[in-house]
Amino acid sequence: MDKNNHREKGADREIKGTANEVAGRVTDDRSQEMKGKLQQNVGSAERKLGESRDDDSSRR
Repeated sequence: MDKNNHREKGADREIKGTANEVAGRVTDDRSQEMKGKLQQNVGSAERKLGESRDDDSSRR
């Protein structure tokens, strides 16, 4: 997976996670809310991985 793909997929997961978290709150579904928070954290980590790889390649 290239760095741009990591950034894009990570951002996508963050957005989906936010939607799941909000849906969980609205429907009072704690499980869905937690799933959304987890998706956000995974997405954030993946996006940062892509950004880090981008920073590393620009230093060369």
